[in-house]
Amino acid sequence: MTPTLVRQHLPHAGPPPRTDRAARARDWAEIQERMLVPLYEAVHERLEVSGRTRLLGLGCGAGLALLMARSRGAAVTGVDSASPERLALARERLLSGDRIARAHTGTRLVAGPPGDAAVEGGPPYSLVTSFEPIGCVAGDSEGLASLLSAAAPLAGRGTPVVLVGWGPPERCSTSAVLRVARKLADPLRTAPGWRAARRDDLEDVAQRAGLRPDGSGRVACPFGYADVDSAVRGLLSTGLFDAAVDATDQAQVDKEIAEALHPYLRGDGTVWMPNVFRYLIARTV
Repeated sequence: MTPTLVRQHLPHAGPPPRTDRAARARDWAEIQERMLVPLYEAVHERLEVSGRTRLLGLGCGAGLALLMARSRGAAVTGVDSASPERLALARERLLSGDRIARAHTGTRLVAGPPGDAAVEGGPPYSLVTSFEPIGCVAGDSEGLASLLSAAAPLAGRGTPVVLVGWGPPERCSTSAVLRVARKLADPLRTAPGWRAARRDDLEDVAQRAGLRPDGSGRVACPFGYADVDSAVRGLLSTGLFDAAVDATDQAQVDKEIAEALHPYLRGDGTVWMPNVFRYLIARTV
């Protein structure tokens, strides 16, 4: 799923990426992103997102969580510097249609760091969310603490900040499939790759960002697909298999993901993988 991994994109020499990022972004928006709807709903309900909420979404991607918050009346701002392709889809979802209606809802999308979402003289944000799950790739939280630290000054003191992580592997069927990414990208295991989520991952990030933990919850988010092809496309859209594609080739990655999905294939051809995600509510200080 850019599962708001925080990525650093640096100029580099060599051949262009072997993944079609525009197609991946579309698959994310059309297939994979909806798998996290129960998580978005649980967080919005618990934090009483409403017309009084001014929400800042970090790593907003294709914008489904923002769209759901806006349907509850919230004024939403999305920030994403990792995936311009996903952000373009968020613009289609959130900024198309009547200009007056858009202005009334206060919807904004920013291709840049959190500081670019500041509005001089405007009220502080009353909720900050980072819905990209961490805890399935070694190092996937490295940039998140600094991202949260940069966002904190835009919010009032005591503002809730939501972080999300994968649940324990025994509760996440998809963990078995994600191991394919590490095996193909680094067969000798000489570089960071897939790892099981740890219980204190979210608390560790919050502490590094200078936030105060203030409650948590778990939400069941099963991954359900119409068929194996949809499952492969959806999982590839998370970006977690990009390194495997670059290290091998697309056909091999597709084949091995499909094989890893066999235990979750049902008699009617659909794929069903139960998963649990954990969220942490932290507070700015």
